Amino acid sequence: MPSTQRLDATDARILLALGRTPRATAVALADELGLSRNTVQSRLARLEQGDALRSAEHRIDPAALGYPLTAFVTVQARQRLLDEVGRALAAVPEVLQVRGLTGAQDLLVHVVATDADDLYRIAGEILEIPGVERTNNALVMREMVPYRLTPLLERAAQR
Repeated sequence: MPSTQRLDATDARILLALGRTPRATAVALADELGLSRNTVQSRLARLEQGDALRSAEHRIDPAALGYPLTAFVTVQARQRLLDEVGRALAAVPEVLQVRGLTGAQDLLVHVVATDADDLYRIAGEILEIPGVERTNNALVMREMVPYRLTPLLERAAQR
């Protein structure tokens, strides 16, 4: 669920500094940015409570956990069962993320696997979910642009 919280330039500056030094304390961030410790602490708390500052899980490389293969599975599902399909997909450990789509496909499922045989097993598990009518798999050959927000944060910080 996207955050409805809007960030101002100070929030963006704090998040940029946190991105450069993820384990920085509020005191260190305050010193670096020329802000008070209380300002940094209160803003970080607000960002965490409002879901603008999400889990650090996306920083962990699945390959380090033994899942070097990444794929995207598009799913065509019965419309009335989309919520049930989403819950079933959430129960599959190799499913990292599911996005609802417009168009011919209903869901985009980001999965990881140990190898091609494991991906075949996962794809079969997805196909067995009641409500899933059809799937297509796209294997990620390489990451061209990693997930990033720095350019957007830099823009926001300049406002």
